[in-house]
Amino acid sequence: MMIPSHQAVIATAAHVRNADRLPQELRVATDTRALERGDVFLALRGERFDGHAFVSQALQQGASAAIVDDPAAVPDGIPALIVPDTKRAYMQLAGVARALFAGRVVGITGSAGKTTTKHLLAQLLSTHFGSGRVLASPANENNEIGVSKLLLAALPQHVALVVEMGARHEGEIAELVQIAHPHVGVLTNIGEAHLEIFGSRERLADTKWGLFSGGAQAVLNAADAESSRRAPTLPNAPVWFGVGEPRLPGVWIDRDRLAITAGVATQRVPINVRLPGAHNTFNLAGAIAAALLLGVTPDEVASCAPSLTLPEGRYQTFEISGKPRLIYDAYNANASGMLAALDAFAAERAARRIAVLASMAELGSDAPALHERVGAHAARCRVDMLLVGGDYAESIAQGALAAGLSGDRIVAFSDNEHAAAWLREHARADDAVLLKGSRKYKMEEIVQELLA
Repeated sequence: MMIPSHQAVIATAAHVRNADRLPQELRVATDTRALERGDVFLALRGERFDGHAFVSQALQQGASAAIVDDPAAVPDGIPALIVPDTKRAYMQLAGVARALFAGRVVGITGSAGKTTTKHLLAQLLSTHFGSGRVLASPANENNEIGVSKLLLAALPQHVALVVEMGARHEGEIAELVQIAHPHVGVLTNIGEAHLEIFGSRERLADTKWGLFSGGAQAVLNAADAESSRRAPTLPNAPVWFGVGEPRLPGVWIDRDRLAITAGVATQRVPINVRLPGAHNTFNLAGAIAAALLLGVTPDEVASCAPSLTLPEGRYQTFEISGKPRLIYDAYNANASGMLAALDAFAAERAARRIAVLASMAELGSDAPALHERVGAHAARCRVDMLLVGGDYAESIAQGALAAGLSGDRIVAFSDNEHAAAWLREHARADDAVLLKGSRKYKMEEIVQELLA
């Protein structure tokens, strides 16, 4: 997105040096590795870096100007915008980019499933609008920097933006909404992620509900109790999504049928869903609801559904002859995600199902009980072997034992190397192995070890 320089100056309250040499339009870059000649380099500060140290390098690579909050970082004679804070300036410039964007914007948040829902929605929209006309947040770049980066990356050919929004502190979703101004807001669920940081479920829920603070059309999960409780506070009726027979206006997936309800009318379309797990069917229903609001037709949804894929690291299957089938779903983990993955794993056909569960993070005082709940659910899902690791491995094991899984079928592992060694020795070619845990435990190392 090209930002008129006068709008950039006003938005950031910048003091301009060498204004006569400042480009009339600014294309903002924050990474010298991706910088193109003519870009304006904005010096962000991070936990492990300070972009001001790279200003000279950016200029050598062809940057036309710099945006800094430390004037000393810019050599004499170079056009520069001197701002109070570069991070705030980046967000302000993203706000300008959003105001210039003429297409539609969808914001997605939730305690679980937001990245998958975003990924599915981008595929559905691309079917309707065409390849290269939909821009979605890459990976899980969902904080204020990631959202700003996406808005500033919008080009004239883009007609829709799919913006993933995450929060690690109270009120952050509303702050992102002030930048992105989504027309449609998809709330996947309100669970227990980051409870340790938020301190209470109410504050966590308030933060997620901030998605609708700018007036976005709400798309809500009919199975989420907190969303149902808060829905009457919305200025406009939400579009609901769910799995099973329709019971509210919105989008429902019932086995091989897509049902779209509005008032007393229901349209039904055959649909072939090939995604593993009921949780991903919910994610798909939410994505479809948003897609329909942006003009995608039910027939387009049905034609696209069989080819939809999940993001990397979400229930990703690795099959190699002579080795057990590995299912890697450890991009991240919270309690609802752990339970959903175990439910999906229970449907896997294999001689034995071996669940390798690392712990979850940032759950605060609820952590032991939530880990026990996961262990109990693993037992109820009839896993044949349960490997437990991480800070709350004992709680997972206790939950499994209490739910009836015998102790000789529970193995504690100290690290990924230990887990991989156990699997190499004990897992057979006709077994299925689920790897699920928080990102901090880097369970992809187990996959790498076993596939080597």
